Amino acid sequence: MKIEPIEIKDKLGRTIVLRNAIPDDANDLIRYLEVISAETPYLIREPDEITITYEQEVSFINNCLTSNKSLMLIATLNGKHIGNCSLSPIGSYKRYSHRCEFCGYGIGKSMLENVLEVAKGLGFEQAELEVISDNRNTIALYEKLGFKKYGSFPDNMKYANGEYASADWMMKKL
Repeated sequence: MKIEPIEIKDKLGRTIVLRNAIPDDANDLIRYLEVISAETPYLIREPDEITITYEQEVSFINNCLTSNKSLMLIATLNGKHIGNCSLSPIGSYKRYSHRCEFCGYGIGKSMLENVLEVAKGLGFEQAELEVISDNRNTIALYEKLGFKKYGSFPDNMKYANGEYASADWMMKKL
């Protein structure tokens, strides 16, 4: 789905622009995923598992642009990519048509609020996500946005070093 760019202010008063991802963003999105997967243990992939191709990323972006229920947003500061967030239906079945999931990569509360508002406008009734159980800052953010924990997945991820991490399943009624 396409949206008009949205301007928000960060805590320092800088203007951040939220806009649709376009095919020209594909390489930057892949590089960004490679960088952040190496910086945090809270994503589902190890850095060496980022194998998405340029063509696959362009296809994903184009699907989001033409879909009436999917969205891929890029956050920019002075034209530089500083974060992204995507919104997708849980599935194509009628019984799942009221549910959506989203994935954010470090842009914070303002981007998530905008994506949740878009989801509500699209007719989704609830948003769902998984978050690593010891990711306290992110869980606190989700709770501020109205998400509640409804369950846990013990040993949800196994890191390259052999350690496990549990995940919480959270949901918010829109």
